[in-house]
Order: sequence, then structure tokens, then C-alpha cells
Amino acid sequence: MTLMSHPVSSRSIHSEVIQCKTRHNGVNTFANRVDSARRKETFLCLRSSLWSSLKVKPSSCSAGTGVGRRLRRHVIVGASPPTEDAVISTEPLTKEDLVGYLASGCKPKENWRIGTEHEKFGFEIGTLNPMKYEQIAELLNVISERFDWDKIMEGENIIGLKQDKQSISLEPGGQFELSGAPLETLHQTCAEVNSHLYQVKAVAEEMGIGFLGIGFQPKWRREDIPIMPKGRYVIMKNYMPKVGSLGLDMMFRTCTVQVNLDFDSEADMIRKFRAGLALQPIATALFANSPFTEGKPNGYLSMRSQIWTDTDNNRAGMLPFVFDDSFGFEQYVEYALDVPMYFVYRQKKYIDCAGLSFRDFLAGKLPSLPGEYPTFNDWENHLTTIFPEVRLKRYLEMRGADGGPWRRLCALPAFWVGLLYDDVSLQNVLDMIADWTPEERQMLRNKVPKSGLKTPFRDGLLKHVAQDVLKFAKDGLDRRGFKETGFLNELTEVVNTGITPAEKLLALYHGKWGRSVDPVFEELLY
Repeated sequence: MTLMSHPVSSRSIHSEVIQCKTRHNGVNTFANRVDSARRKETFLCLRSSLWSSLKVKPSSCSAGTGVGRRLRRHVIVGASPPTEDAVISTEPLTKEDLVGYLASGCKPKENWRIGTEHEKFGFEIGTLNPMKYEQIAELLNVISERFDWDKIMEGENIIGLKQDKQSISLEPGGQFELSGAPLETLHQTCAEVNSHLYQVKAVAEEMGIGFLGIGFQPKWRREDIPIMPKGRYVIMKNYMPKVGSLGLDMMFRTCTVQVNLDFDSEADMIRKFRAGLALQPIATALFANSPFTEGKPNGYLSMRSQIWTDTDNNRAGMLPFVFDDSFGFEQYVEYALDVPMYFVYRQKKYIDCAGLSFRDFLAGKLPSLPGEYPTFNDWENHLTTIFPEVRLKRYLEMRGADGGPWRRLCALPAFWVGLLYDDVSLQNVLDMIADWTPEERQMLRNKVPKSGLKTPFRDGLLKHVAQDVLKFAKDGLDRRGFKETGFLNELTEVVNTGITPAEKLLALYHGKWGRSVDPVFEELLY
């Protein structure tokens, strides 16, 4: 990929695109550490297929058994997070190792994939009440048996399913999440979404259960929603009120759709990270779909997005340092090291480390585990507890959109793939945002949850910027050559009218629905 110069990053991105493995000695260090671990037999049967995901399982290997042994529709798959005690740390990790972990995500463009995740609320059709865990467990068990998914257990409780590279997991309030496989085209992505929704619906309807596609729970009080039996959620529930006023609402009453995308180098990561952060408020506006709380309008178009502004500002937000000239993998590691921890996972148990420092852990000085050093699995798990608008792991996650009906589940990855997987579109975005100030980016983040595409921006409205951005996305999809532009049709009317999905729901509430939110359960039923 050729790096084109532009004002935002001409000084901060090196003059040539250098592949991550040569840009960072940390990658070589990382690989050497794995080789060393192999020699010491602390990585058990680490095969090439596992290297790609660093999901190392502490089980014995035999030829041809695959990743974990299938026990006929019930395989023991480690609890979330799935990377448990596979890596026994025989020597301390260094910061360079952590940098190398991120840099190891670089892959050539022909290997870029699209990973889509979406969440939805399950409810009893007869009462509109939330599903109880017992109902969720039954649903998971039947899906497993009927459609041949492996069960993910935490203790005696089923907490998810896994099939090849797809997984189904439970958010704290029972929100049902599909984490899709990394796929080549948007046609494959949308087919995966449709297949998942078919399977879930086929079983759920027999149980009198429906699923709602919306960004914030429109009816239920927080205390009416059961907590799922996952150890990490107990820790988070206790910690959240200490660091923000809306963290528990985030846990129990929000749903999102996001897409995970690849990069080929550190420079490519930086360009995509900046474009993603600057345009995330536009995605929030286009997909705004959470205007109700406990049966009434809440004053926002995206209450889900607003909630993140007071959940935990140590681990959320717009990350202005990404636009610094010095930004790269190393700077993200420095940021992540300063994000307070939630937990460490040992011997199938969560150890409460809420508020403690990963830097101390790196030095062997974690009070909860004195003298013990983190593993790569601990680092991977820690990265999943950071919640900015765009998140870096070994890929980039676009995190700004509300959950919604199935067509929007396909539109969200289409939007970002068109912008970030095409060189011309990405450069057009970078040229557009080159002179946006940090204050303007933050202003959009602050105002869009309430005013959507009608947010004033410079000499016009955000709607006008969104029109240009959607054209970039369509052109980018055109140039990919897979006939994918139709997945953006859901967004065309939104940008042309400036009316978000949330505003349509509010019009129904004040009109046809007679000021009741109950009809939304049918309107947005999957």
C-alpha cells in the first residue's frame, strides 16, 4: 500500500510504509518469546492455526484433533475470556513484547477480513419482560443441539456457544451477541447475520421469546434485568459506580453493532484509526436508535452513545493522542498500561483487580498476585476492557453505532469497509478531516447523541458532511468490485433527509403509538 501524504499525518507517519514486522523490533521479540516458550514447553501444542489468534489451550495434543477436542456437541471451551492459564510466564514480559503483540496483527491487504459483532435484547413476547437466565440457558442448549454449536461453560453454567470462528456470548444483562467470523466480502457477512438470526428465531419462537434490535432498552428498569452468571460481570458491576454514573446502564441496557477491520502496517493502522475516530460521530448519527428510557423519550437520539460519556472516562472516549505526531503501537501500549485493570483470570476464577495498575503487574508488583507476572493472555484480556470509540487490538474495532434491525447490521460494516479498505476513499477522508481541530472532534462526540445529523458543524450541518462521507463509502465499495454498494441503501435516505432512525421512532411514539413504547418491540423485532 502506498502512503499518500496529507496534512494530518505527514510528520507523524514515517516517510515510507514499513511493514509492522520490520517497523518494530517488538515483533521479532514477540516471536522469539513464543519460540522460547515452545522450547520450555510452556506453550502446549501451539500450532500455526493458533498463532493467528493467540488462543492457546492447555490441553494435550494429538495429530488431527483440531483446536480443543470435540465431545459430540459439547466441548469444554474455556469461559470468557477464553484465554486462561495456557501460557505459564517463566520470565517477565517487557513493554516491547506488548507492542509486538499489537504489531503482530499486521497482514497484507489480500488477507484483510471483515468481522461483524452485534447485540440484541431477548424478551418474553407475552409480557415484554426480560428473559431470565434459565430461559437463556435453554435457548443456548437447544441452539447447540439443533445447529451443532459447541457450548461455552463457566462452572456449571452455559454462557455462550462457539462454531468454527463464530461465537455467541452473553452481555451482562443477557444481551445476546454474535461475534462473527472474519469474512472476505459483505455478502458473506450479511449471509452470516441472516443465518444467525434464523437459528436464534427458530428456537426462540418455540419458547415464546423475541429479540429486539435497538441501542438502549426502551422499557425495563435496570433493577428488573438479571445479571448473567459470569465472574467478570460481578467485578465490573461493583466497580462501575466508583468511576461514573452510567456504567451500570452501559452494562445492562445497551446494545451495539460494530465491525472489526485489519491493517497492513503501523502507518496504515494510524490512518485508519484517525479516520475512524474523526468519523465515529457520523456513524453514531446514522445509526442513532435509542431514544427511549423506561417507557418515555429520554431527550437523546442515541442514549447508548451518551451513556459512554459518563461510564469510565479512564477507558472510553475519543483518544486525542491518536492524532499526535508520535502516535503508533507503542503509544497505544502506554495508554493501555495506564487504563485501570478489572481482573486477572486464574484457575477458572476471576481475581478482582479493579482499579489496579497493569504497569505494576508487568513489574510483578500486583497486590492481588504478588510476585507473579502477566502472560500474553492477561494482556489480551486487559485490552478487551478498554472501551474507546475506536479500539485497537490486533485489528481495529469501530464502536460508535447503536444496535438496530437486520438491514442496519449489514450497513454498518459496509459503511466502514467502503471508507477504510479502499485507498482512495481513505485518503479522501483523511483530506477531509485534516484541519478538524481536537475541539471540533470532541464537540461532535458531545452533541451528536442529542442532535444527530442536525448537529451544526462549521458553515452547515453534520448531515452535509455525512452525505460526502457516504459517497466516499459507496465509491470505495464500487472499487472493491464485489457489488456491495446495495448494503448502503439503508443509509441513503437517512443522509438525504437528515432524519435518523431514532427520530422516526419518536414520530411513531407521538403519533401512531399513542405515547407508548410497547409497539417498538414489534417494530424492531428480528
